[in-house]
Amino acid sequence: MKQNLGKIDRVLRFALAFWWLGPWALRYGNSWVNWLIIVVAWIALIESFWGYCWLHDVLKIHNKE
Repeated sequence: MKQNLGKIDRVLRFALAFWWLGPWALRYGNSWVNWLIIVVAWIALIESFWGYCWLHDVLKIHNKE
């Protein structure tokens, strides 16, 4: 699989996903907002391990060192 994410980008995505999926994450009154944050966090976590982001591919952004 091709990779288009750099090391710093992968670390930041992992940290963000870890924070959003942890017990210290902010919770909002609307449940759909909480579910949206959880879905985005899982996507960021998966992308941090794979090193590939489909949105970067569509926008032709390749920051892999």
